[in-house]
Amino acid sequence: MTEPTRARSGATDPFLQWNGHEHGSADYRRLLAGLFFAGIATFAQLYSPQAVLSHVAGDLDVSAADASLLVSASTIGLAVGVIPWSVVADRVGRVRAMSFAVLAATVFGLLVPFAPTFSLLLTGRFCEGLMLGGVPAIAIAYLSEEIEPRHAARAAGTYVAGTSIGGLLGRLVAGPVAELSNWRVGVFTVAVLCAIAAALFIALIPRPQGFVPRGSRRSGIDPGLITLLKANLRSSRMLALYAQGFLLMGAFVALYNYLGFRLAADPFNLPQALISLVFLAYLAGTWSSAQAGVLAAKLGRFPVLLTSVSLMVGGVLLTLTDVLAFVLVGVLLSTAGFFAAHAVASGWTGTEATVGKAQAGSLYNLSYYAGSSLFGWLGGVFFGARGWAGTA
Repeated sequence: MTEPTRARSGATDPFLQWNGHEHGSADYRRLLAGLFFAGIATFAQLYSPQAVLSHVAGDLDVSAADASLLVSASTIGLAVGVIPWSVVADRVGRVRAMSFAVLAATVFGLLVPFAPTFSLLLTGRFCEGLMLGGVPAIAIAYLSEEIEPRHAARAAGTYVAGTSIGGLLGRLVAGPVAELSNWRVGVFTVAVLCAIAAALFIALIPRPQGFVPRGSRRSGIDPGLITLLKANLRSSRMLALYAQGFLLMGAFVALYNYLGFRLAADPFNLPQALISLVFLAYLAGTWSSAQAGVLAAKLGRFPVLLTSVSLMVGGVLLTLTDVLAFVLVGVLLSTAGFFAAHAVASGWTGTEATVGKAQAGSLYNLSYYAGSSLFGWLGGVFFGARGWAGTA
């Protein structure tokens, strides 16, 4: 039996039909490879300061919570930018919008590390995040429109696996380079790698066929932004998915923001170069997010999501011990659980939305990065008051 055709998103002609790229086809592989590099270009520079927060705190004479604002400022910018980027994507097309976003963000990434003052550094990071919002705001909608529906969950899992590699690369490069030079050079080095990844994204990503930009549509009834947002905010199922993004990402960023401070202090007293290696736990997320997509296609999204969240909770509890091996296992489990849960929830958002897929994805990402910004900072407040137990 052949896969049923579906109307192109935004099309007003019922005869314009698109099945989506078949799993394993050349364009399917190019699409996932392109989004893989987009994930690297986005998430490597978004989180690279996380590996050098203790250096930033010492160099600029600010507290741990204030230093973490380098991460929160960019995630706030990203949260602010996702809905406007969904409008841009509807107007000019998914790929063009993502290409512009990732290029503009890379320019900011190359300049921001050398900002002379802390306030200017935060402003630059906010603008960088604003530009970075164009990729996660659009990527899941693009996937859901370009891939065969039966393989959408698996494709979303593969995309999230790529974003985990980006997050790992940014932290793993920035930390050791900062040890050899300083934190500014470490963050700049990551931005150079992101520029290369952005070029690969633009070179690889196939021409979109499942979406018709507003500027190319025939005249007819075209729902406005407010209508599309309302449609995706009326569904209790969508609100539950947005809540998952808010809480999952908030917990995950708080975990990694302050884990380095704990490992550098008693009873562990680890050097920064070794602490940076903790981010290798992201590889567990690379594996788990891809596997979660496969399992969700076989078993259903709901049980896979609940299992993943439970795994994350168990991992966080393990980090409360003073035995380094248990702490590292806890980080590994938490990371695997987080990326698996995020892969399921974000992919579910794209398929659950009946209208305004870009807006649905943007609302998920708005919640996701709002959680990152709030709990990424709030975790430091509890860390200052109650230590690691307060953050956990």
